[in-house]
Amino acid sequence: MKSLKSIVLFASSVFLVSLGYFLAMYPNRPEDTEDETFLSEIGEVFGTLGIWALVIIYGRTLLKMAFAQGGLAQRLVPEEYGVPSLPPVKAVLNFLNITHVYVGIAAIAVIVLHIAMVGLHAKILFFPVVLALVLWQGVFGFFLTWRFSPHDLKKASYVVHAQFLTGIMIGIFSVFGHLLIDD
Repeated sequence: MKSLKSIVLFASSVFLVSLGYFLAMYPNRPEDTEDETFLSEIGEVFGTLGIWALVIIYGRTLLKMAFAQGGLAQRLVPEEYGVPSLPPVKAVLNFLNITHVYVGIAAIAVIVLHIAMVGLHAKILFFPVVLALVLWQGVFGFFLTWRFSPHDLKKASYVVHAQFLTGIMIGIFSVFGHLLIDD
């Protein structure tokens, strides 16, 4: 229960800081200079695909936490866990574990394509930070799967990549950033 309180406290803190930045930026937000072009419309489709890829990735994490595949504290600093005893959940988690790497690669690709086609909007700090967090997760995920990674690097990468806090920040920052540009 203590770790759940820590996650809620972290998420609340990130939310409040983001809300403060949102309120400070809202009156001075950049004018809507988005041109509705064919590429920007395709970019929006990539953005939707990116959202769904992140839902699948972090949904897997939530399933693991909900069905006792490690406690919440272990998800923050992960360890090896057993598998749940419920057969349908076990089957879903096995599928998600197998496809996690591919969905992660696809998520990074479609998010970068979304940004390339729609624009980074660098004046709104939420977007560069989201891009950095997505790439951060991708780099450490790469070190986990690269067979030439030294053992210590893999161990450190697992701790950084498997924590849930980055996903919380990606979600909150993305929502507030899009609220600033989408009227």
